[in-house]
Amino acid sequence: MTGTLAHGTWEPRPAKRWEDAFLTGNGRHGALVFGDPDDDRAVVTHHTLVRPNGGERARPPRLADRLPGIQDRLLAGDPTAAEEFTDGRGLQWVQPFHPAFQVRLRRSRSAGARGYRRSVDFTTGVTEAVCEGWSSRVFVSRADDAIVQHVTATELDIALDHRLPGAPPDLAAGHGAVLTAEGALLSLCVRYPDSDRAYTGVTLVAVTGGHTGLVPPGVRIAGARSVLLLTRVVRHTGEPDVTALGRALRELLPGAGDEPHTGSDPYTHLLSRHTALHRTAYARVTLDLAAGPADRALPGSELLKRPDSPALLERLHAAGRYHLLSSAGMLPPRLTGLWTGDWETAWSGAFTTNANLNLQTASAAAAALPEVTEAHARLVHGQLPDWRENARAIFGARGVVAPSHTDGESGHTYHFSREYPLHLWTAGADWLLKPLVDHDETHGARDPRTGAALAEVALFYEDFLTRTDAGGRLAVVPSYSPENRPANASWGAVDAAMDLSAARHALRTAAAYHPGTTGADRWLALADRLPPHRVNADGALAEWAWPGLDDSYDHRHLSHLYGVWPLDEITPYDTPELAAAAHRALELRGAGNDSAHGRLHHALVAARLGDGTRVGAALAHLLTGDYFHASLMSAHYPHRDVYNADAAHALPAVIIEMLVHSTPGRLVLLPALPDAYPEGRLSGVRTRFAAGLDLEWGPGRLRATLRPTRTHRIELRTPSGASPLDLRAGEDRVLDLGPQ
Repeated sequence: MTGTLAHGTWEPRPAKRWEDAFLTGNGRHGALVFGDPDDDRAVVTHHTLVRPNGGERARPPRLADRLPGIQDRLLAGDPTAAEEFTDGRGLQWVQPFHPAFQVRLRRSRSAGARGYRRSVDFTTGVTEAVCEGWSSRVFVSRADDAIVQHVTATELDIALDHRLPGAPPDLAAGHGAVLTAEGALLSLCVRYPDSDRAYTGVTLVAVTGGHTGLVPPGVRIAGARSVLLLTRVVRHTGEPDVTALGRALRELLPGAGDEPHTGSDPYTHLLSRHTALHRTAYARVTLDLAAGPADRALPGSELLKRPDSPALLERLHAAGRYHLLSSAGMLPPRLTGLWTGDWETAWSGAFTTNANLNLQTASAAAAALPEVTEAHARLVHGQLPDWRENARAIFGARGVVAPSHTDGESGHTYHFSREYPLHLWTAGADWLLKPLVDHDETHGARDPRTGAALAEVALFYEDFLTRTDAGGRLAVVPSYSPENRPANASWGAVDAAMDLSAARHALRTAAAYHPGTTGADRWLALADRLPPHRVNADGALAEWAWPGLDDSYDHRHLSHLYGVWPLDEITPYDTPELAAAAHRALELRGAGNDSAHGRLHHALVAARLGDGTRVGAALAHLLTGDYFHASLMSAHYPHRDVYNADAAHALPAVIIEMLVHSTPGRLVLLPALPDAYPEGRLSGVRTRFAAGLDLEWGPGRLRATLRPTRTHRIELRTPSGASPLDLRAGEDRVLDLGPQ
C-alpha cells in the first residue's frame, strides 16, 4: 500500500485459517485463497452448493382452516394462542451451504518464502501471493464464470481435494485425471449420501514448458515456466459430462473460441475481460477520510489494531464494497457471502431474510451497485411461486408471503418452531421488495416486475386484513416481530409495529406503481384503516401497538423501527413526535447477544434519526470488538466468533447514511456525522431523486456536486437548516455550503 487510497489489503504471511484466506468471487463461483508457497490452497465455492437434508422436499404448513379460531383467541386476549397455530412438525433447517473442494498445489522442493507477501486488489478482484521463486494470482472471472489461477513454479503437485472441515464421512467422491494437449484435466465428482444430487468440479491445467505426468488423484508438473488453472463447478443429478465441461474451459483460452486472439498471454487475456466488468462496478463509489499515509500502508491485521484510525474505516468500506460485489450475481450474499471453508456453516449459511439479507445489501442503491440489486431481484422473483403457496397454505389468502430463511432453491416457509414462529411473519415480502423500490427511485424509472410483485403483496393484505379492534381499526393478527416476543405474552401476538409499517408501505407503494386503477383505490383505503403506532409508558415507540403488550428491550433485532429505516414513515422532519419516540426506543434497546448485525442495524436507525453520537458509538464498538478477520471478512460475534458477512457488507451502508440521506423529494447532508471523522470525501453515490452526488466536508466547508437526470424541486437539509433546491436534468449543480 502507498499513501493513496487503499483499494486492497495485504498480509506478510500466508493464511493459516480459512477465515483469514483472501476472497475473490463473481457472484456465482467463489474462492478462498491461502497463499502458501509450499502447500497453497484455493477453496472453491458456488452459490448452488447446498447439501440435501430434507429441506428440499419441505412445504409450508397447511393451517388456513385454523386461522379464524386463532385470531378469535388472540383478539380476546389469549396471550399464547398462536403457539397452537402449527402442524406439530419439528424444526427443519434449510439445506446447508457448503464448500466444493480445494485446489491444492504443493511444491515438490520448497525454496523457502523469502520476500513473501500476499494481497488482494479490490479494483480487479485478484488475490496475489509472491515470494522468491514462486507466485500465485487468482481471480474469479465475471466475464467467463471460471476461477482463474496463474502460478509460476518449476515443480508442482496439483489435486482436487474435497476433504474439508466438517465434510460428511459418507460422501462418495470420484477423481479423474487425463493428460491433454494443454497439460491435464482434473475432475472430482461428489455425491451426497441418500440423494440423487451431486456436484462436479473440473480444473483445466494448462502448462507452459516442462513435463506433466499423472500422479493419482492429480498430476505432477516438472520444469514448467508457468501453470494456468481454470476451474468450474456444476451441481447436477445423474452422470456429469466431464468431457463437455473440459471442452468449455478450453474454449476460454485465447484463440480457442470465436473471439479474435489479442496476442496477450492467456492469463492477461482472461483478466482484461473480467476487469472490464469488475473494475467498472467497484470504482463507481469511493470514500476518502483523509487518513495518514503510514496507516494506509499497514497490513490489514495491523490496521485492525488501530480502531481510531480513519484508514481502518476507509479500508473496511472498500473491502465491504468489494466483498458485496463479489458475492452477488446469480443470488445475493448469503450469511457468509459466497464463501465458507467448512461444511458445518452456521445457520446453514442461509439467506436469513428477516434482517441479515437486507442489512447486507443496504448500500446497493445508494452505492451504485445495481449488480447487487439485480441479484437480490433474482432471488425474489425466482421464488414468487413458493411465496404464493405460503400465502395459500398458511393464511388462505391470495398474493405472497416470504419466508424468513431460504437456501436459495426454495422459497417455502418451513423453518419455524415454538421459540421462532417464523411462519407468522407477514411483513417479509414488503421488507424484501423495499430495496427494489429504492433502486427504481435512484434510476428514476419503475421496474414493472417490482410493480407486479407489490400488487401481489397488496392482494395478500386484502385477504388477510379482515379483523378489527374495538374501535373499528384493522388488526394484524397473528403478528410477529422478528425475532422477539412481548414481555407478557408469547411470540405470536397482535399489531407488531413492523407488520403495521410493512402493510401501510406495501399498500401505498403498490398503489403508486398502479395509479388510477381500482386496485390502487382499494389499497389506499385499506392502508388508511390500519392503526397508528403506539408510544408506551417509557415514551418509546412500542414494538406492539396492541394495548397491553409490554416491550422486551434487550434484543439484537430492531424490527419495530422499520418505519425509521429503511422506510421513511417516521422522520425527524415530517413526524417529529414519532421520531422522538423511536429515538427513545433506540436508547432503551439492548444488544442481546452482541451480534454484529444488531450493532449496524442500530447505527442505520440512529443515522436516520440524526444521532451522530450513537452512530459513532456503534462503529466504535464494531471496530474495537475484534469482529474482523485478516481477510477483512467479518464475524457474527466479537472475538471473531462465527464467520459471517453481515458487518462487512452492511458497513458501507452505515457510512453512506451518516453522510447522506435522500428520499424522492429530499436531500439531507451530514445527518449523523460522528466526531471521529471531521473531514473527507464521498464520491459517486446515487440519490433517490435520480441524481449522482459527490460530497466533501471538513472544518469550515461543505461542498456537494449533484448530477441530476430529471428536472424537479427537492428540499435540501444541512446542519445549518433547510431550503428548496431546483434541479435540471443534465445540468450539474455545485453547492458550496460553507461552515456548518
